[in-house]
Amino acid sequence: MENYEGLDEALLIDDNSLEDWVMSKCNDWRDHYDANYSQKFDEYYRLWRGIWAAEDVDRKSERSRIVSPALQQAVESSVAELEEATFGRGKWFDISDDRNDPDASDIAYLRNQLHEDFAKTKIRKAVAECLINAAVFGTGVAEVVISEEKEMAPATQPIMDGDLTAVGVNIRDRVVVKLRPIMPQNFLIDPVATSIEDALGVAIDEFVSRHTVELLQEQGVYTKAYIPDAPSDFNIEPDQELTSYQDDKIRLTKYYGLVPREMLEAAGEYEDLGVEGEEESYYVEAIVVIANEGVVLKAERNPYMMQDRPVVAFPWDVVPSRFWGRGVCEKGYNSQKALDAELRARIDALALTVHPMMAMDATRIPRGTKPEIRPGKLLLTNGDPKEIINPFNFGSVSQITFAQAAALQGMVQQATGAIDSAGIAGSINGEATAAGISMSLGAIIKRHKRTLINFQESFLLPFVEKAAYRYMQFEPELYPVKDYKFNATSSLGIIAREYEVTQLVQLLQTMSPDSPLYTTLIQSIIDNMNLSNREELIATMKQASQPNPEAQRMQQMAAEAQMAFQQAQTAALQGQAMESQARANKISVEAQLAPIETEIDRVKAITTNLRDGNEDDREFERRLKVADRLLKERDLDIKNKIATQQGGNSDNTQPIQSAGGASEQSVRQTMEGAQLPGEGV
Repeated sequence: MENYEGLDEALLIDDNSLEDWVMSKCNDWRDHYDANYSQKFDEYYRLWRGIWAAEDVDRKSERSRIVSPALQQAVESSVAELEEATFGRGKWFDISDDRNDPDASDIAYLRNQLHEDFAKTKIRKAVAECLINAAVFGTGVAEVVISEEKEMAPATQPIMDGDLTAVGVNIRDRVVVKLRPIMPQNFLIDPVATSIEDALGVAIDEFVSRHTVELLQEQGVYTKAYIPDAPSDFNIEPDQELTSYQDDKIRLTKYYGLVPREMLEAAGEYEDLGVEGEEESYYVEAIVVIANEGVVLKAERNPYMMQDRPVVAFPWDVVPSRFWGRGVCEKGYNSQKALDAELRARIDALALTVHPMMAMDATRIPRGTKPEIRPGKLLLTNGDPKEIINPFNFGSVSQITFAQAAALQGMVQQATGAIDSAGIAGSINGEATAAGISMSLGAIIKRHKRTLINFQESFLLPFVEKAAYRYMQFEPELYPVKDYKFNATSSLGIIAREYEVTQLVQLLQTMSPDSPLYTTLIQSIIDNMNLSNREELIATMKQASQPNPEAQRMQQMAAEAQMAFQQAQTAALQGQAMESQARANKISVEAQLAPIETEIDRVKAITTNLRDGNEDDREFERRLKVADRLLKERDLDIKNKIATQQGGNSDNTQPIQSAGGASEQSVRQTMEGAQLPGEGV
């Protein structure tokens, strides 16, 4: 006690025993729940079930007891949307490993093992029930339960030295984790808390079968003590519309939370797990189970390695600073009540307008006649029946009630965000444009997305983590102890999925099949469809999109051959171009050398055909002069041509050409007329 001098004395002297302290807290929490939530939750439950109650009468003259199914449709549609978003893809959670761990085999093993165990313990069914509770009451609550079961598997075993084979089963004791939904009237929490972790503690107060407690006593989980039958209490019955069953049931209160350490020590179930030398807190996390509000069956320190409470809860829609959320029934309550009043008033009016009524003169009918109307009934009168009996009615029901009922049903859907096959008039059905449908669906999808996020972060992922930690603690052979990160793979609901498929199809129509995005869009469309063989189709598409190594090698060889052929063609063309260029250069050189060779031939002819005689030297000189003149005229002619090509004066060029021509002609005539030596006879 010396370590807690700063605490309030009321905390230290609250109750004498642990069970009294726990039950006093639970009774206070029960009073708060009954005063604030019990009556409203009962009415939400009746509206969802379509059950009429006397307190639901809106006027004294109301005779009809009909309950409109609008709120039922809203609850079921919203829950189905979240179920499809969570479990529609098969794998509803994933696990991520440390970035420094390159081996992902342990992750795949743990994920598959968890999915297999969750399927055996019917976790999906329990989660669906929690979603129903959250939609009706505003908050879904569930308890994470650990139980030891016998796992049996068919097996064979050789006997008689292998001559025979015995057929039987292998039995193995296994620890399994289950999820048990809790009704709101069976759940108690600190009124000032907003979550399970922030509360002083939480309690589950409910009736259980006697054999359940006795089996746990035999297993040593609960202490052995005689427990009488519990008295009836309609406030914690699961269905308060049924007649209560009195026999073979025990009221079990399971408390998970903080308790005074000294009281737990006095109960003899405290184990010091703290660090040596460290001062312990006044409160310690514990589990206390009490039967019939007075018999302690179990009191121990929290045995779980993560010291977490085995309870998960989530609000359908968050109410600030409050644990209990706002569900679909609360959202559509006013519209549902107005719709029920409209339908009941119409049915009551129909009873007055449809059923036949008669107005009669009571003084002119026989005494003792029973005035009723039915087929074949004979009415006796004292006088003319036309004067005594007259049909009577109150008119007809106004047709405006049809429009009012439709408008009120639309208000229920507008308040809850749920749509049915008919759709919200003018916005979802065929009366609206494509843009209007997109905007309406976008608003509805956003509302479902908010609830989906609450469900994932507050309920789904915490449950998966708690279940994995318990499997690691009690089944280390199957579940290796590591620090894993769990991720929810919940996707879009069916409405959002169909809307996304429509957008993808429209985008697919804008591109050709040769586009690299075409296959990706088709895969996205198949992934969003609720097909039985969706995974097979996606795997086939991925396999088809991967290149065949053999075909890829052949394609590479063909590309290399094509490149070599193009290089050979380029080299051949380059060779032809070089050959043509060399030929052109040769022709150009030959064209330049042709005049020189001609002159050389002339000089050679002049110098080689001389006659023998005395005048050889004179003839030789004459021919040299003639050759020299011819060379000068040739040079002049070449200059004249160059000047013409350069755009010189044609007048100046023409006389030179004429002179050159005349001189060349005279020289030619001289050469032809001269008798060279050695010519003649």
